Amino acid sequence: MNFTSIRIADHALIRTITLHRPERRNAMTPEMQKELIAALEDTARSTARVLVLTGAEDAFCSGLDINVLKTMNSETAPEYRANMERIARLFLALFALPIPTIAAVHGPAVAGGAGLAIISDFTLATPEAKFGFTEIRIGFVPALVSAFLQLQIGGKQARDLLLTGRVIGADEAYRMGLVTEIVPQPELAARVQQLAEMLIANSPQALSRTKRLLATHWRPWLDAAIEAGLTASSEARETADFREGVVAFLEKRKPVWSK
Repeated sequence: MNFTSIRIADHALIRTITLHRPERRNAMTPEMQKELIAALEDTARSTARVLVLTGAEDAFCSGLDINVLKTMNSETAPEYRANMERIARLFLALFALPIPTIAAVHGPAVAGGAGLAIISDFTLATPEAKFGFTEIRIGFVPALVSAFLQLQIGGKQARDLLLTGRVIGADEAYRMGLVTEIVPQPELAARVQQLAEMLIANSPQALSRTKRLLATHWRPWLDAAIEAGLTASSEARETADFREGVVAFLEKRKPVWSK
């Protein structure tokens, strides 16, 4: 598969996948999601022992590309459902990857981009990194990421972020448990390398079996939560608030919500 929105580099048993749409702050498109799924599936079959996920230039991932948002109100219900199922497949592919994963986050990690950052086994962030689950601000239900967020930080803190839609800095994300470690920008690459080498020094079979065991603990609950999320997202898509939220965001104005 020819990749246009991501870059893949292999070095000394470490595979690095870089979200590479710097002109759009690495915003997600359906094409990027498909490429990431293919890359993760290939990584699971490869000889790589650690995966590093990062973003090009000054962002990790700024969420869904605005050009994708423009098409949402005209999508059919089956088309919208298929798009959500693809995102679920992406999140699950990262969650279930049988090797350790490290997200190196600098700049914004928003909505689906924040999902990729927190699903990774280790999330290393620069002090300038920002995290936000902002879907509710534009009438969306943060349906899929909500399951993984609760898994990472618990229900109370997940409710805080999902219901307010606020964007938080690296320090608060660290206190909540979303971030494993805060690393100054000039030291981030070296710290990622150091952590990757520490992981590679461990038994590959034990690492793989531990990853599968951890995924097995939560998979039944996660599968049910994702199915519920797909239903909730599809139902929300039919509401007036969803349609108004998309239009208001594109017109750069405050939404006028239904009563």
